[in-house]
Amino acid sequence: MIIVSQRGWWIRSSATVLACVGALALSACGGKPNHGTPAHAPAGAIGVNSYLWRATLDTLSFMPLASADPYGGVVTTDWYINPERPTERFKVTVYILDARLRADGLAVNVYKEISNGQGGWIPSPTADQTSSDIENAILTKARQLRLSNLKG
Repeated sequence: MIIVSQRGWWIRSSATVLACVGALALSACGGKPNHGTPAHAPAGAIGVNSYLWRATLDTLSFMPLASADPYGGVVTTDWYINPERPTERFKVTVYILDARLRADGLAVNVYKEISNGQGGWIPSPTADQTSSDIENAILTKARQLRLSNLKG
């Protein structure tokens, strides 16, 4: 009979410990929801340099926008077909890497596909200069936005 009592005590103690651990684990899930807004950011602020963000959207405004994440600093366009060259299409992803307006705070990836003539598309390399040209256009626009903000 003593063995049964010790085993019963052991099971009750184990259940109590497991319940406490479970309660602690669940309590870590509570609190205010964090939707990606940095704690130090004022209301309405974005997570990256606002001039680079606006310049990116302005520079790529001729292309359809697939997604834009102002807190992560990623802008992705959908495929764009130039009406003058319907056999090729382009897609651009811009990464804003810094909260400061700096040339190294921006990375641009350009993807190109060529029509195979049967309704499909084949990946094709882009000229290295294409990404640089888009980066420079965004940086130039960002500087213009900053200067106009300082003046006015």
